[in-house]
Amino acid sequence: MAAIGPLSFALPRLLIEFNPMGSRQEAKTGKASFDALAAEIHACRRCPRLVEWREAQAAEPPRRYRGEDYWARPLDGFGDPGARLAIVGLAPAAHGANRTGRMFTGDRSGEWLYAALHRAGYANRPESSRRGDGLRLHDAYVTAVVRCAPPANKPSPPERDNCLPYLERELGLLGRCNTIVALGAFAWEGSLRAIAALGGAKLARPKPKFGHGAEAVVGRWTLLGCYHPSQQNTFTGRLTEAMLDAVFARAGAAAGG
Repeated sequence: MAAIGPLSFALPRLLIEFNPMGSRQEAKTGKASFDALAAEIHACRRCPRLVEWREAQAAEPPRRYRGEDYWARPLDGFGDPGARLAIVGLAPAAHGANRTGRMFTGDRSGEWLYAALHRAGYANRPESSRRGDGLRLHDAYVTAVVRCAPPANKPSPPERDNCLPYLERELGLLGRCNTIVALGAFAWEGSLRAIAALGGAKLARPKPKFGHGAEAVVGRWTLLGCYHPSQQNTFTGRLTEAMLDAVFARAGAAAGG
């Protein structure tokens, strides 16, 4: 594992790939596979505690969100099916993605993440508000280990394990993906478990440890660690814009950008 120095790599150029999966037929087949997986995820009710929590947050939202139509269902990933870079988070926020219907959208963590992706050339704009707002990602795909908002942002191990097959299948469908940025220790562990389940690599013992700037090559993937852009980290200065930019610069280099 190697630490990432601040802004030590050139930022990748904006990659606009109208058909990143090859032929038009391949692109159409790939989108259909993602759409089918998304429909399955949206209908999931495997974890009673999470189902109850996500729906309760929608029924009694904070004053600032009263009157809004909450998504209040599990979330699929978002981005380019031909992406070389995957970004994995912990889970949707109760009044962020659980409200807006898209990963890392509608809260301060998402503001930090998509602004950084825009600076790095992966997003067509820095703002995100909800599904269908025009935000597009190029060569990047954003997802999470757990698909429902958990109480106190703490899924249980069984809830994590219920959700992991969705991440495994997304990584399997992302045929060009060779680099993963894990936002936090939970996402790092979940990514390692998903890779192992795919049979892409036999994990070394001891397992690679999470840290900001940690790096491990696991099978065909380069796994990079990054502090989660939560308010707890960004307000305290534990994670800065320069630190986040450095991770995505390294990710672009690792992915071949």
